[in-house]
Amino acid sequence: MPPTLASLVHHSALKLTVRAGEDRLDVPVRWAHVSELADPVPYMEGGELLLITALKLDAEDPEAMRRYVKRLVGAGVVGLGFAVGVNYDEIPGALVDAAEQEGLPLLEVPRRTPFLAISKAVSAAIAADQYRAVTAGFAAQRELTRQALSTGPEGLLGALAAQVDGWAALYDASGAVVATAPEWAGRRAARLTADVERLRDRPAPASSVVGLPDHDDRVELHTLGTGRRPRAALAVGTAAALGTAERYAVHSAIALLTLTTERSRSLQAAEQRVGAAVLRMLLAGHPDHARAVAGDLYGGLLDAPFRVIVAASLATDAGADPLGALAESVESAAARSGEAVLVVPEGERLVVLAADEGAAVAACTEHAAALEAARSAPEQTVGDEDELVAGMSAPAGPIAAAAAYKQAEQALSVARRRGRVMVEHEQLAAGSVLPLLADDAVKAFADGLLRALHEHDATGRGDLVASLRAWLSRHGQWDAAAADLGVHRHTLRYRMRRVEEILGRSLDDPDVRMELWLALKATSTE
Repeated sequence: MPPTLASLVHHSALKLTVRAGEDRLDVPVRWAHVSELADPVPYMEGGELLLITALKLDAEDPEAMRRYVKRLVGAGVVGLGFAVGVNYDEIPGALVDAAEQEGLPLLEVPRRTPFLAISKAVSAAIAADQYRAVTAGFAAQRELTRQALSTGPEGLLGALAAQVDGWAALYDASGAVVATAPEWAGRRAARLTADVERLRDRPAPASSVVGLPDHDDRVELHTLGTGRRPRAALAVGTAAALGTAERYAVHSAIALLTLTTERSRSLQAAEQRVGAAVLRMLLAGHPDHARAVAGDLYGGLLDAPFRVIVAASLATDAGADPLGALAESVESAAARSGEAVLVVPEGERLVVLAADEGAAVAACTEHAAALEAARSAPEQTVGDEDELVAGMSAPAGPIAAAAAYKQAEQALSVARRRGRVMVEHEQLAAGSVLPLLADDAVKAFADGLLRALHEHDATGRGDLVASLRAWLSRHGQWDAAAADLGVHRHTLRYRMRRVEEILGRSLDDPDVRMELWLALKATSTE
């Protein structure tokens, strides 16, 4: 229930006192608004509790107060809160009389209660009500998903009718009634055939609200299907307008019925849509929403550490399907072990979310190892169906799904550069950074940076490269570096000045020293 004036009056911390309109305290409060304007009506939307200190009002003028209160009531203001002890020690009688006459609840706000406390109380109550509605909606979503997977459309309609405290009906493409829940709703549903036919002629998705003669039902009609022409329709009849939780249930039913009635799609394709939605919610940072949508289909997968695998196809032959082969391997292994796995195609890529240390992850690793072995065997011919590259994240949970996805993409990028089939992100975080310097772009940079020094040394006029390496390895300590080279420190100083002259850079700059050291390391790995 949203907050009401009565709930605010009973709020022990606010200490509000009713001075007028005691019989109208059960009205909902949409917001608490502070305004000292003589005419705040242009800024009202209706449903507000207006808070004032009468700074700009002649609150003792009966006629002025009658006009003021009358305009507030006409604008839909549900209550007036008057702070005493600020401009007036008590609420003027003219305002009390005007509120009583117009039936507007008037609340006395003590000086020790700031308006902010009232606004926070209203906001908190609204948020709590919305949270309850959303939670109930996701619970309904989960139940509808369970029914759709276990008992089909009939069970889903029954669950939907219970959630909205009404009835539901499913129509086929011709407008004929396919199923209803409860059974007594069949006659009511049959009377809507003409409305369903009219709705079918509109561009999809389409919806409308109709009434039934001789009944107080409010009926919502929705088309079902992903194409330009609807494949079915859903009717939901209730005694009143749908609330937030009921709206969630209806939208979930529409999505689920669309999946189950889509004739041109296989069950696997339908599961992939749900999986894609779950993945998007995880990547968007909404793990609880993802669990609610996943239900029993992927729910167990989200309750334990999992890994994210991102694979890409390198095949040039349009007939080759390396991603399909990987998906089949992973899904078969998961099915044999009875574990859940989420496989989502993304164009030329495939995203897999599988339990850590589970059969699906093992199958992915083995599949990649087999392709790696085939590539390395000189007698083995590698076809386009084997042209695959993949990256695997470290173990993660639902909250860290987005980070795991980025890890998998980083590992995929490294695998592509190194010519590997699959790289695990944990491999990147272990060991030394030096192997990364083997990248061709890094080596090209290093060769260009040190070329002038190598050309100088080739003339036999000194060994600047070796001297620079020794000096950097000794952190610029002249005596130690000179001893390593077997030269006098003055000779080493002269060589370092020549390095600066040739490169046009100062060795006093730490960035320059870092770049030179990495360049020396990159060229030494060749």
